[in-house]
Amino acid sequence: MPAVGGFDKGTGKAYPGNLTPYVTVTCVVAAMGGLIFGYDIGISGGVTSMAPFLQKFFPSVYRKEALDKSTNQYCKFDSETLTLFTSSLYLAALLSSLVAATVTRKFGRKLSMLFGGLLFCAGAIINGAAKAVWMLIVGRILLGFGIGFANQSVPLYLSEMAPYKYRGALNIGFQLSITIGILVANILNYFFAKIKGGWGWRLSLGGAVVPALIITVGSLVLPDTPNSMIERGQHEGAKTKLRRIRGVDDVEEEFNDLVVASEASKLVEHPWRNLFQRKYRPHLTMAILIPFFQQLTGINVIMFYAPVLFKTIGFADDASLMSAVITGGVNVLATIVSIYGVDKWGRRFLFLEGGTQMLICQIIVATCIGVKFGVDGEPGALPKWYAIVVVLFICVYVSGFAWSWGPLGWLVPSEIFPLEIRSAAQSVNVSVNMFFTFIIAQIFLNMLCHMKFGLFLFFAFFVVVMSFFIYFFLPETKGIPIEEMAEVWKSHWFWSRYVNDGSYSGVELVKENYPVKNV
Repeated sequence: MPAVGGFDKGTGKAYPGNLTPYVTVTCVVAAMGGLIFGYDIGISGGVTSMAPFLQKFFPSVYRKEALDKSTNQYCKFDSETLTLFTSSLYLAALLSSLVAATVTRKFGRKLSMLFGGLLFCAGAIINGAAKAVWMLIVGRILLGFGIGFANQSVPLYLSEMAPYKYRGALNIGFQLSITIGILVANILNYFFAKIKGGWGWRLSLGGAVVPALIITVGSLVLPDTPNSMIERGQHEGAKTKLRRIRGVDDVEEEFNDLVVASEASKLVEHPWRNLFQRKYRPHLTMAILIPFFQQLTGINVIMFYAPVLFKTIGFADDASLMSAVITGGVNVLATIVSIYGVDKWGRRFLFLEGGTQMLICQIIVATCIGVKFGVDGEPGALPKWYAIVVVLFICVYVSGFAWSWGPLGWLVPSEIFPLEIRSAAQSVNVSVNMFFTFIIAQIFLNMLCHMKFGLFLFFAFFVVVMSFFIYFFLPETKGIPIEEMAEVWKSHWFWSRYVNDGSYSGVELVKENYPVKNV
């Protein structure tokens, strides 16, 4: 029996190709699609901690947070309307990702990116000019539509463009852009909050136009992927594009495999319905459980509400925003570590190491907050040294996520799907991610009010569960060409019972036509 979660011998093909400047620049530009997601994650938490913003749109929260000093420390920001402002975006992203699957499949990855940029731009303008709560919500919904399109198309684009040896590093460029967006948003919040007159929040929200324009313009200048061109019948153009991307003339084997996979995908009339076939059981499982577990790491509690969280545990206004900047910086640096290591150490190692690191930090942070505030959450600021300890372990936790579940939660699903179900499966992946992001964003402040410091232990429990899931059920996909991914499932101790020889895809049916090499 193969090793647990493993791919013992591997029989994927070693396609020729180099990491050309052309494909590097292309992937860097495409990866900037993550900026809109990251900017929004970072900006919303900072804005909801700004007193002028709360005073204008959420006066009850402002009174409880700023004026009522008797309020339980854990419950200062507990407001359904306030959390709806943050979470409405992710419900919209869920719905738009379902539409984006059809657009991505029929019209290409670029058009989905374009729609994403335009919708996000519209939402940013409305939010920056908001006069009432309903305008904030409408703007957030448009932002969500944009994120749904971008998150559906960008990871697929990167996985299809990148040479298989460098697919992990280039795909994680998407997550790096998310972390850069978060960091930039945190820095802007810090400085905009100091603007006299209390209108800095408008600059924070309206500033989302900048990353929106980057992805909009980028989508117009980027080339389409060979996979997408073949899918739409542009075979000659696809072969020319593949030669340029790979930097070699000998692309016949890879091109033929792409054509075979495309022809097989055209035989699938209902990709959504086909997702439920037995042979796609491992793919559907990963498309659902990986994003589900990614959200239950608790990371979005930190990233959405970092300033709110730090204020809740006793930091002053400036200190809470600066602490969010620090965690954002750690997030970026740790993601760079993942880019370096993902194709060297493998996906499973990073998943498991990151999970262990996050678990330890969550237990320590829960203990620190529990010792200070207890169950009653008596108001009071943290001593400086105590605050530094809390921020330190939150940063270590963030780094563990940033080189494991953060980037790999987008990378692994985008690289394991066969072409015939790729757009539909990626849509499921994005939809599940957005659904649980919505749930966490909507109920977090209420959970913090009722569960107190135990909330961190709640997420720690799921970190344990998902680490066991990875160890036993996720095979290693490092160094496997995207169209040869079938072999990892056939060699897996559990999933091999679902994926039968000769029934996986068109690529497998004609495999005898090609020489097979060990990876």
